[in-house]
Amino acid sequence: MKVVIAGAGIGGLTLALMLHERGIAVEVYEAVNEIKPLGVGINLLPHASQQLCQLGLEACLAERGIETSSLSYFNKLGQKIWQEPRGRAAGYDSPQYSIHRGELQMSLLQNVMDRLGADHIHQGHAFTSFEQVADKVISTFTRQSDKAAVLVESDLLVGADGIHSAVRRFLYPQGDQPRFSGRMLWRATTEAEPYMDGRSMFMAGHQDQKFVAYPISEPLRTQGRSLINWIAELRVPGGELPTSDWNRKVDKSTFSKPFDSWKWGWIDIPGLIEAAEVVYEFPLVDRDPLPRWTFERVTLMGDAAHPMYPIGSNGSAQAILDARYLTDCLTNEATILYALREYEAERLPRTTGIVLRNRMNGPEQVMQLAEERAPQGFADVTDVIPRSELEAISLRYKRLAGFDKDALRGTGVAGVAGKTA
Repeated sequence: MKVVIAGAGIGGLTLALMLHERGIAVEVYEAVNEIKPLGVGINLLPHASQQLCQLGLEACLAERGIETSSLSYFNKLGQKIWQEPRGRAAGYDSPQYSIHRGELQMSLLQNVMDRLGADHIHQGHAFTSFEQVADKVISTFTRQSDKAAVLVESDLLVGADGIHSAVRRFLYPQGDQPRFSGRMLWRATTEAEPYMDGRSMFMAGHQDQKFVAYPISEPLRTQGRSLINWIAELRVPGGELPTSDWNRKVDKSTFSKPFDSWKWGWIDIPGLIEAAEVVYEFPLVDRDPLPRWTFERVTLMGDAAHPMYPIGSNGSAQAILDARYLTDCLTNEATILYALREYEAERLPRTTGIVLRNRMNGPEQVMQLAEERAPQGFADVTDVIPRSELEAISLRYKRLAGFDKDALRGTGVAGVAGKTA
């Protein structure tokens, strides 16, 4: 069997490592001429970090990323709504990590080159089209250096090329536009004094104005400092999807004023914003769930299959789980066609549920409830939201996303019922 993967992001590179581990031949094609450590921070929930640790990446995660200890939610006045331990602090067998996305991607890339060989990564090759002939897929990539068409034959093509997936666009050329939430995100990192215990994540505000922060550098933490990844979010007037670059640098004055008063003793949010060297702007978008990902020997995974709002720290996690389940199916099922149907039958409804739940704010709905029920604040949060309701919201999302503690221990492969690693 030979698998061609379009896209060398976190999902595609993880899939390449997993397939290689099972003895399956892999070629990875990436549109950009040179893969660079782009992006800011991401969270790896226990079910995702479990999979990367099984691939031998635990040392990398532990050396570079922060092992997250807790997650807290606050209202717009800095009053605590809910706090829970995370990762090993919550009793999971696997940790939760916060890490720079680019560092993780480059580590995955290096491992792919070391294990498969550098000649199995084809940079500067943009997916153009495919056709299926008998039991083969003939994929066409455009080589960026000379615009030549490169034809590649394989038994299977996997589109792992992100929210702007060219493979998805080839499968669904019409009626699959990004769905804009009416909210914008501004993302950056700031080196600063640690807050809380130096390993905690927090979210504050409500669905129309929110601030999220978590540290992402273990080397800085050991020096008594913190590299804080943060995201500011605001609802914007008009409600139309911006047509400009989705990853453009902007001046802090674009969004900072509504956060001027968010300074609460233990955290100085205006100070974090002001001290950032570069801020990037993104629209908060997803796409409507697809009726199918698989067309005979072609399938999708990760953001190409199920782009979702970055709520609940699930984007990269679900791509990694896609890779695990697809690898298991290709290993265990009798034929490729049956394996891909099994993969889709398991993963499509699971991720559709997360996409739709994230549109309802996922676990962050506790902040919205606090805003709706007590916009001027509260003396005791349980007077506003009973503890049982807070606990139920947290547990429901963990179960939906596949990382509730009991289920994770019971499967051996996070979020993949009935399969073992």
